[in-house]
Amino acid sequence: MTRAIPPSEDTPAGFGYALAAYLFWGVLPLYMKLLSHIPPAEVVAHRIVWSVPIAGAILLVLGRTADLRAALTSPRTLAMGAVTAALISVNWGVYVWAITSGHALEAALGYYINPLFSVLLGAVLLRERIAPLQWAAIALVAVAVLVLTIESGVVPYLALALTVTWGFYAFFKKWLPVGPNQGFMLEVLILLIPALAYLGYLTTQGQGHFGGSPRDIGLLLGCGVVTAVPLMLYANGAKGLRLTTIAILQYISPTMIFLVAVFLFDEPFGRARAIAFPMIWAAVAVYLLSVYRQRR
Repeated sequence: MTRAIPPSEDTPAGFGYALAAYLFWGVLPLYMKLLSHIPPAEVVAHRIVWSVPIAGAILLVLGRTADLRAALTSPRTLAMGAVTAALISVNWGVYVWAITSGHALEAALGYYINPLFSVLLGAVLLRERIAPLQWAAIALVAVAVLVLTIESGVVPYLALALTVTWGFYAFFKKWLPVGPNQGFMLEVLILLIPALAYLGYLTTQGQGHFGGSPRDIGLLLGCGVVTAVPLMLYANGAKGLRLTTIAILQYISPTMIFLVAVFLFDEPFGRARAIAFPMIWAAVAVYLLSVYRQRR
């Protein structure tokens, strides 16, 4: 397979797809909050199960099923898919728990930090060169995490768990030798059997929520849409955007999550967060300046 070359100019279609994905992710906490009465593991299982028909239908429309069949017969691709599937399932579980348990601000923090963690991963694992401004941004993030830890006495493990799982997911996803849409379908297919087994166990124990109220059934069915659609929108948008544009757009989601957490969920902001978040925003500004300079 040939590696896709990043486009030299932004395309309207690419911008539209990516913007829709980030806006979708930005309001996703509102949907997940409606599922607060359902255990996160059950929600994740339904996200997996109901993503399969949606992702499958999209692949049929795009005519990309042959690539998926080839991936399913390749032990190496299946092994790599199992790694990315495990990482994304853990990320979903932490995210759902954070939103439904009143820790949406930590989710926003995790996704603010994530791009800088990816830069650090590239330096450590791929020996990529980090610009001085990017080192400065990483240092600001480290100090912000230290401030939160000292104030609360506890490491912000939820934010760091989201950062690490998504960062390694994106890292290994780069090496998955299938297209992004096919890769997502491969991941949910790998996760489908354990998800169905877990839901079957809950049903036999009388603990499942899918057979409950029509509202719960509708919300759980909708998990497939809110999972598959933004991921596939993003995958198609990234193909038509410059890396600089992607770097800027990716901060739409955590900013929206932050606003939802503070103004709609009434999560406490506190002194430590009042210090740490401006430091994170400063780190983001420094990072984006570095990306812009590199692009120039």
